[in-house]
Amino acid sequence: MSFLLGLTGSIGMGKSTTTTMFAAEGCDVWDADAAVHRMYAKGGAAVAPIAAALPNAIVDGAVSRDRLKAMIAQDPAVLKQIEAIVHPLVANDRATFIQNATADIVVLDIPLLFETGGNVAMDAVACVTVSPEIQKSRVLARGTMSADQFHAILDKQMPNDEKCARSDFIIVTDTLDHARAQVKDIVVQIRERLAHA
Repeated sequence: MSFLLGLTGSIGMGKSTTTTMFAAEGCDVWDADAAVHRMYAKGGAAVAPIAAALPNAIVDGAVSRDRLKAMIAQDPAVLKQIEAIVHPLVANDRATFIQNATADIVVLDIPLLFETGGNVAMDAVACVTVSPEIQKSRVLARGTMSADQFHAILDKQMPNDEKCARSDFIIVTDTLDHARAQVKDIVVQIRERLAHA
């Protein structure tokens, strides 16, 4: 049975980069956002149920994230509808991934891990963090959202300090080398724990 390490952290903290580092250390990595992207794509598991509930959200046989955003902006209740469809599909996808994993450590990249109570299913949790200034400059540098949109996302998430306080490991992503050293250290600690289990 693999060791389940939940990886969390707010937007712009460096989760994607960190998951790549865990993969380089021989861990199997599952990404919640990537799973949703697969399900929204043509032929994906979420297309038919979302088409049945919200037909206007479908464009060319796939779920349009832009249309969903617009619909949620008009009626916040739509978000609950989408979550009721998507969350069970994501949970199944994750369970299948864990079942088929071959690595000793499985890293589960779940942005809203604490918010959804997913942390209780993990053997440990690592939180990716960086200063608020670096976080904001990273997100705005992508050019995909405004400062207002960025703050709106943050308002929906548990404060970073609280996430860090509730985590077993903290990964500061101020530089790639620093982040990589911390990832290697976490993997070593977990493998030592597994060796003595």
